[in-house]
Amino acid sequence: MNKPELLVHFTDQDAARALRADARAGLTDTPKWLSPKWLYDAVGSELFERITALPEYYQTRAEQQILQQHALGIAELSDAGSLVELGSGSSEKTRLLLDALRKNETLRQFLPLDVSESALGAACEAIAVDYPELDVRGIVGDFTTGMTGVPAEHRRLVAFLGGTIGNLLPNERAEFLTSVRGALTTGECLLVGTDLVKSQDRLVRAYDDAAGVTAEFNRNVLAVLNRELDADFPVENFTHRAVWNAEQEWIEMRLRAEAAVSVRVRELGLTVEFAEGEELRTEVSAKFRRDRVRDELSVAGFELRRWWTDEAGEFALSLAQAR
Repeated sequence: MNKPELLVHFTDQDAARALRADARAGLTDTPKWLSPKWLYDAVGSELFERITALPEYYQTRAEQQILQQHALGIAELSDAGSLVELGSGSSEKTRLLLDALRKNETLRQFLPLDVSESALGAACEAIAVDYPELDVRGIVGDFTTGMTGVPAEHRRLVAFLGGTIGNLLPNERAEFLTSVRGALTTGECLLVGTDLVKSQDRLVRAYDDAAGVTAEFNRNVLAVLNRELDADFPVENFTHRAVWNAEQEWIEMRLRAEAAVSVRVRELGLTVEFAEGEELRTEVSAKFRRDRVRDELSVAGFELRRWWTDEAGEFALSLAQAR
């Protein structure tokens, strides 16, 4: 077995600086907001894994169904020697792609990218054990900056799964897709998962489950600020809300202050005032239609080669090729 290697391009100090900058920008803006990336500390990541198994949360199951049916076709069309996964790679979905590329007899390398060095290290070790012939190199980095530092030794397939692209605002998506295209050579491929527009009721239930796991996940971001920035958010005094924005076609996760509160964020030297009922936006999750996906990929320099949906038509995988 080849011993997996970790390439560190994003340190704990980088993460701390980014959190301070994001928190200052969002908490002093009107209306207030936080970047969804800070939802995923160790506790948040564990809660999100629970969310993916909830009956209301269809996305993970739908995407996995598509991959079970089409992974080999993806492997044949991409003809990739390297699988680059933006987001830590030890899940069943990752393995479906690795197995298909191995069956296609092109697979040489697995390059997962994630901001968490500990999560990435564990993922790389697990993959290296089960795929001993692979060159496994984990890259500690922030996917929003594109693919800086990702090797180009073999033809690459970049996988960005789970609908995570919907967490980026339109201008952020455009910058991200353009940066990924800039890192690829003509003919290399991007596989991207997108949740699709559907009924408001179905969408809201997926982000406000009956068991309250998503509410706990959302409020945990305040615990992150309390711990990392020496803040004093009264976490339980904020209520989780999931709101469908029909004009933008996205879900917004928000935290509502149930009473007026003055929050000190000592690490930033900030005092943040919340009025009763004021809401803090913690995540946007855009939903897509095929034309929108095709057009955004095209503007960034990709051609949409294939579009697959699950049987219910709730989620899509798009295979795009760099022009």
